[in-house]
Amino acid sequence: MHFVFCALIMSLNKNNLKLIKPYLYEISKDFRPDMRVAGRFYEDEKNLDKVFEDKSLEQLINATTIPGIVKYAIAMPDMHEGYGVPIGCVFATKAPEGLISPGAVGYDINCGVRLLRSSLKAIDIKSQIERLTQGIYEAVPSGVGRGGAINLDYEALKRVLKNGARHLVEKGYGEKEDLEHIEEKGEMSEADPTVVSQRALSRGRDQLGTLGAGNHFLEIQRVEKIFDREIAKVFGLFEGQVTFMIHTGSRGLGHQVAGDYMRMMIGTMTKFKLKLPDRELAGAPFGSQEGRNYFAAMSAAANYAFANRQLIAHRIREVVKKIIAQDIKLDIVYDIAHNMAKLEKGRFSQIDKQICTDMIVHRKGATRAFPPGHEAIPQDYKKVGQPVIIPGSMGTASYVLVGTTQAYEETFGSTCHGAGRQMSRHRAIQSMRGEDIKRRLNEKGIIIKAGSVQGIAEEAPGAYKDIEQVINVVEAAGISKKVARLVPLAVIKG
Repeated sequence: MHFVFCALIMSLNKNNLKLIKPYLYEISKDFRPDMRVAGRFYEDEKNLDKVFEDKSLEQLINATTIPGIVKYAIAMPDMHEGYGVPIGCVFATKAPEGLISPGAVGYDINCGVRLLRSSLKAIDIKSQIERLTQGIYEAVPSGVGRGGAINLDYEALKRVLKNGARHLVEKGYGEKEDLEHIEEKGEMSEADPTVVSQRALSRGRDQLGTLGAGNHFLEIQRVEKIFDREIAKVFGLFEGQVTFMIHTGSRGLGHQVAGDYMRMMIGTMTKFKLKLPDRELAGAPFGSQEGRNYFAAMSAAANYAFANRQLIAHRIREVVKKIIAQDIKLDIVYDIAHNMAKLEKGRFSQIDKQICTDMIVHRKGATRAFPPGHEAIPQDYKKVGQPVIIPGSMGTASYVLVGTTQAYEETFGSTCHGAGRQMSRHRAIQSMRGEDIKRRLNEKGIIIKAGSVQGIAEEAPGAYKDIEQVINVVEAAGISKKVARLVPLAVIKG
C-alpha cells in the first residue's frame, strides 16, 4: 500500500491544488485514500513550481494521515523537506487520543531565537564592532560538540531540565524580568528529567551556554527599517539601534532525546496498530505512557534550550559592559521557540467549535504568532500582539513581526520561522567556497567569525530561500505583520 501511495504522489501537480484565497493553496483530502484531512500551504504564484522540487508536499500529505489530526496540516512558505514532515509544518491532534510524533517536532528541540535590544546606535559603536565581535566569539563557544565554561553535575543539570531559564536567573545569570519576555516564561511545566536518558544527560553536561553549528548563529545587528512605529515603540525598537540575535537550541541533549524517542516510537507502531505511510511519522497517543514520557522529555530538552539562550545572553551582556560601558542594559524583546509540541488547553475552541478543547499543536520549523489580547503573551505586549522573531540566512536581513488574529484562526497561531533551505548542505559545499562568501560579506561591511570555512559554505545565503519573499508571503496572507527589518553588522557561526 505504501508504494501505491508513492506512485500517486508522483502524479501530484498544480492541477491538484485549489487556491483557497491569495497565497493559500489546498490539496483535498480526496487526493489520497489515507488522508484524514486536507493539506494546505502558503506560497506566492511565481514560486509555486519550486514546491514540487523536493518531497515537501509528499511529507505534508503524509502528515494528514496522522491519527487524531484536526482541520488540516498546514505549511509555511519556508517549507522544505525534513524528517517525517516538512520543516515549516504545523498541525494539531486531539488530546488525549491523538498522536504525538517526535519526528513532527524534530531533532533540534526548541531551536529558537532570542532578540536583545540596546540603547546603543550602530553609528556610535562603529569603531568597536570588531572588538565587540571578537569578545562575544571568545565568550560563547561555537561549533560541533563544543562545550562551554560550565560543566554541570547531574543534579544541577536536572534542575536546568526541570526549571529552564528560571533556574539560570535564580543562579544570577539574568534578571527576573527576563522571564516575562520568553515563551512559556522559559519553563515548560510538563518537563520531567527522569524520562531523559543517561546518554542525553551526558551530552548536555558541558554544552550549556554554547552556540553549536549548522544554521545556528549569533549576530550583532542594526535596525534598518521600522514598518510599524507604534508597535516598534512597544517592543522598544528604533531605527539605527543595535540589537543582538541568538539562534540556537537544545544542542546534543535535545538531539539525543529526539533520537531516543523516535526509535522507541517506531518500536511501538504495532502495539498501537498504527498504519502510517512513513515510519518517520511514528508516535503514540498523547494519553499513553509512551506519549506522556516523550512530551515530558521533549519539555525537559526545551527547558535546556531556554536556559542555553539565557546563559548566552548573560555572556553577551558581560562582554558589552566590559567593552562598551558598564551602564549598558540589554533587554529581551522576546525569546521564541521552533520545533515544539505544545498542549494547548482550550485556546482555540472559541475560534472554531469543531476543534476539541485540548490539542497537541506540533510546530516543526514554525513560530508561534499569537494575537493581541492573548493570555500567553507578556502583559506589556497584549495590546499589540506577540513578537515574532524571524532570522534570515547568513548575511541577509532578519525580521521582527507581530502575531495576528488571522494566524490564530488559520494556522493554530503560527507563522514561518526563517528563510528555509533550498539547497542541501552537501550541495552547498560543492557549489560554494567559504572563503569567497566571507570576502563578499566583508566587502559589505559585515564581520564574520566562524570555526571553519566549510561551515560558512554550508550556510551560505544562496543555500536558502529569499527571506524577503517568505516575509512578504506571510504578511500578504495575514498570518503575521512586519514591524522591523534588522541587518547584520557581525555574524558568529560555529
